Amino acid sequence: MSAPDGSPVGAERSIGQLFASATTEMSALVHDEIALAKAQLKRDVKRGATSGGAFMVAGAVLVFSLPMLNFALAYGIRTWSDWNLAVCFLLSFAANVLIAGVLALIGVVFAKKAKQSGGAQKTAASMKESASVLQNAKPHPRPELPQDRVPEAIEAVARSSS
Repeated sequence: MSAPDGSPVGAERSIGQLFASATTEMSALVHDEIALAKAQLKRDVKRGATSGGAFMVAGAVLVFSLPMLNFALAYGIRTWSDWNLAVCFLLSFAANVLIAGVLALIGVVFAKKAKQSGGAQKTAASMKESASVLQNAKPHPRPELPQDRVPEAIEAVARSSS
């Protein structure tokens, strides 16, 4: 059994070897996470497209079945009331206009609410604010090494990188 860099497990490795191994493994982990995210996104887009297509077909079927509903409504009114067939068709048309008016009113109300909320603008402003805060952030101060330890630290780094 050996470590990713080829050295036997249990053998003492330098800090440089450990750092290189950790960097390699972290890089592989990030690449795997990106690949996983891409695969999940691809799957979600495929499902979304299938779902959207199904809704479009359902809407088309509904639109093409509306004339049959109008005929059924007109003949139903004629059966129940014995009115002239033309009046029954006009009542069926009036019912469709009333339903379309109510749906248009609902659409206008929701459009006004969407315009007032400004969700995309709020998100963009929040992102700009976060970016400006991060740009103005100062790094956390690190304690200075005692002067007698500085050469040891430099030697340790030099040994580990070779």
